[in-house]
Amino acid sequence: MSSLTLAGSKGKPITMALKDDFLFIFSRILAISLSSSILGRPATFLEDFGITWSDSHIKQIDGGRAIQLILDQNSGCGFASKRKYLFGHISMKIKLISGDSAGTVTAFYMNSDTKTIRYELDLEFLGNRTGQTYSVQTNIYTHGKGDREQKVNLWFDPAADFHTYTIMWNHHHIVFYVDEVPIRVYKNNEAINIPYPKLQPMGVYSTLWEADDCATRGGLEKIDWSKAPFLAYYKDFDIEGCVVPGLTSYASNPRNWWEGIAYQALNAKEARIYRWVRLNHMIDDYYTDKSRYSIPPRECLVGI
Repeated sequence: MSSLTLAGSKGKPITMALKDDFLFIFSRILAISLSSSILGRPATFLEDFGITWSDSHIKQIDGGRAIQLILDQNSGCGFASKRKYLFGHISMKIKLISGDSAGTVTAFYMNSDTKTIRYELDLEFLGNRTGQTYSVQTNIYTHGKGDREQKVNLWFDPAADFHTYTIMWNHHHIVFYVDEVPIRVYKNNEAINIPYPKLQPMGVYSTLWEADDCATRGGLEKIDWSKAPFLAYYKDFDIEGCVVPGLTSYASNPRNWWEGIAYQALNAKEARIYRWVRLNHMIDDYYTDKSRYSIPPRECLVGI
């Protein structure tokens, strides 16, 4: 019995030392478990993603830390995350198709993959003729309804190098970023009965496909297959969000960093840059599309 009262390495009885060690180990296991339910930062592509369409057209590079997507006359391709998320911060670095990319679409988006009520957050990069500006179209589906397109001309060549494209989704707003520049904001205005996606978890997807009926100048510019194969490159896959299924309290936890005060609205600098984007690079906006909306949708009346 005396051995039970000998001092441990920190001057505590061995029984207390063992108890403390157990609690420490248990707390570390719990912390790892909790963090893995909230965060998903894959070191390689296959850690967090799987190929959903035409595995012969997706090639892993640098030990799987980057990938190449291929579009040719045989097929496009696509991939998706292995998990779904409810709120979070999702980003990838993408190098788009160089040269003549007219008629192609490279898409990076989140989707609920539900057959009844669809939820989706879209970034679609619309190819163009050599030397002409790439544009990116965003759209938001909530409660099964989309038709919220906005289109922005990029102010740089997205095929010359990698650039970071981000979807920030929290309880307050959805923001699409290009290299930390906000190009689209959709606020949570549920208080005035404007739908907002907050109930359906969404997976992370990307596809490269031929869409020459609509991609470039409304389908006037067709794809030139003599320029195939068309290649896009991805790396630095970064998903930080609440994994579903998981503990239901995580998605509404205000201590998730993307729910913090700093991320509940654009800061003053971001707001200035966002206005600059809208004034100088916005080329299509459902807010002002009178051919579809004789009366603008309600979210268009509450400001950006």
